[in-house]
Amino acid sequence: MDSSANKPARSSSEGSGGFTSPFSGYSLHGAEAIQVVLPEQGGLLGPATLLSPTVVWARSPGEPGALSRTRTLSVCLDTGGAVIGPLTGELHWSDAAGGALGLQLRDVTRQQGERILTLLDAELLRGLAVPEASPLPVQEELTGAERMGEVLRKIAAMGHKAVVRRPGQTARMTLEGLDEAAGLLTWRCAEPLADWGPAPMELEVVGYNSAYRMLLETHARAGHLWVTRLPERMWRVRHRWHRRVPAPEGTRVRFEHPLWPELGVLQREVVDLSYSGLSLRSGTGDLLFPGLFLPLQVETARGERIALRCEVRHVSFSQADGRRLCGLEVRPLNPADAVAWTRLVSETLSPSTRSGGDWLEPLWGLYEASGYFNLAGRSAPQFDALRRDFTELSGRTAKLPHLFCQTVWPSERGVEASLSALKPYLHTWMLHHLGRRPGKPAQAPPVPGQILRDIYQHTLEHTQIDPDLRWMISYAESTVPWVQRTHLAFAQRLGAEGQALVMPLRLMDAECAEMSDEPRGEDVEIGPASLGEKLLLARELARTRPASYVEALDFSRERLELRGASRMWMQEGLTRERRVLVARREGVAVAALVLELGPPGTNLFRLMDSARLFPLGPGGPDTYVALLDEARRWFALRGRTAFVYLCEDAGGYARRARLHDDPAMRPFLWVIPASRIPEFLEHIQEQSVGRQQRSHPIPVSL
Repeated sequence: MDSSANKPARSSSEGSGGFTSPFSGYSLHGAEAIQVVLPEQGGLLGPATLLSPTVVWARSPGEPGALSRTRTLSVCLDTGGAVIGPLTGELHWSDAAGGALGLQLRDVTRQQGERILTLLDAELLRGLAVPEASPLPVQEELTGAERMGEVLRKIAAMGHKAVVRRPGQTARMTLEGLDEAAGLLTWRCAEPLADWGPAPMELEVVGYNSAYRMLLETHARAGHLWVTRLPERMWRVRHRWHRRVPAPEGTRVRFEHPLWPELGVLQREVVDLSYSGLSLRSGTGDLLFPGLFLPLQVETARGERIALRCEVRHVSFSQADGRRLCGLEVRPLNPADAVAWTRLVSETLSPSTRSGGDWLEPLWGLYEASGYFNLAGRSAPQFDALRRDFTELSGRTAKLPHLFCQTVWPSERGVEASLSALKPYLHTWMLHHLGRRPGKPAQAPPVPGQILRDIYQHTLEHTQIDPDLRWMISYAESTVPWVQRTHLAFAQRLGAEGQALVMPLRLMDAECAEMSDEPRGEDVEIGPASLGEKLLLARELARTRPASYVEALDFSRERLELRGASRMWMQEGLTRERRVLVARREGVAVAALVLELGPPGTNLFRLMDSARLFPLGPGGPDTYVALLDEARRWFALRGRTAFVYLCEDAGGYARRARLHDDPAMRPFLWVIPASRIPEFLEHIQEQSVGRQQRSHPIPVSL
């Protein structure tokens, strides 16, 4: 029985003085490799199932009732040839079935800790110990010529490295050619290969944040070139939530061991990093192990220091020098460190992109050149009034990475492309403000589509920093070919699983000074929604809208008033508000008006100053014109001159309500779960690779 079953919830406050989790270290899979002995309690407790210098779990055949939860215990670890101990332990945990007991080890000396970790190193090398913190990869089977062709074209264009493995043999390869008509792949081998025989060879290609595995049959061989048949299927294995890249040269960490400060201040080289993690080269005497909470300070080559809270997640060994490679999960210590860490990682992950805060004038020029201001029937002069608000707010967003991300791809022409994101709801980020300048810069990347890939990667990877992220949304224009190949095609792929939403709607402008002049009707009363009416609205939305819509847009019963999201924005001195008004006939609510307010300039299409209408009873749509006039008054009182109406029905009342939109446009609301963002980024790579440089603008996301 493995102790991982039926464990209580993890708690970082437990462990040795808060320095480790109650499940730190390694799960042990050797049947009787290490025995836990309680010499003062009658001898053998049972085989260890999980072990670190601070925690040991043992499989116990007896009842735990005879052991006191508060009594100090003497504990020994019997390896069959040696004994480690006595150690001081306390019984703290047991699994639900009572078959495994967890003991907290106290006051373990450095020498004892070193002996335990040396023992675990040996078990790790034998394959009998597994880091408890290591997550399992997620696999997806890929079939179909079209889908596999997209992936293989990307692999060839990006030059991703491949490894061929058979027992006792390994070789590195790259994909040079893809002949889909003949069903053949051409690979270049970096070193000579022995005769692989008739059996298929297993090949693995490391991509953006996934590895692709396939079995290939050899068709022909000529020197370093190998021709294989197309695989019947492929398997995608996601390695991690965040992409990791080599750390900038000179990046180091400083730390003191939280259990054994006598080791002194240690300095180690950072090997790679991501938004949520880093790995470092560790000496054999550092005594680091999975589950250990480790405060450390990152020092960059330019002298910047960033304080992080870390948990050791993985320990492996270099075959070259035997040194440990430690993987850590990291969190910045405070908001200032969060800004510095985000900047360091984003510049490392996407060296060609920058934060838009320093590029505001060229960014506005990009929007003009890209045709962004012509979306939805608009023209550039209509945006001039928002320019000052946009500039002032954008100057603040770089210091608020938990709410905003503004990515630009600079060049000698100014800004080549830009994409932004913001967090309008408690668990949701929204992509918007995507533009791409026509033509290409003098120093254009050699691989087509790299500029768009860079800004998507930077922006979406930024949103993944948020531990509360559950949904990604955007309002995009379906007539744009790029949107059809990316946002729409990806949503269609997920559609069979019910995990994506594409909802057509109309984005209609409403000027606050342009009232409908229609009489409200003597039997219609409009006012703030009562608690019961809000609950009625939440029930209607749950009944008539997809769950992804309700959850992503904070229309659930618990979040209908937007208090959680409003609090996040208000803490930074920014406006974020939702108000629900209802139209009543004879005291009965027949329609609801949902109004949302955001800081001026947040979105150039005023998507943060929006209105939605929902029927609640018979005749509800008959009150929509009156409700929209009430929306004009509400926004005008808050200093707005206009807002956008998000029309989710046919909009037959639009002319009477004096709403305006471009009938040629086909916007839609796009929603995907955050868990599919890595796959969406893979899809962006597949769709951008090999496309010819466009000679006209790419305005996409509103």
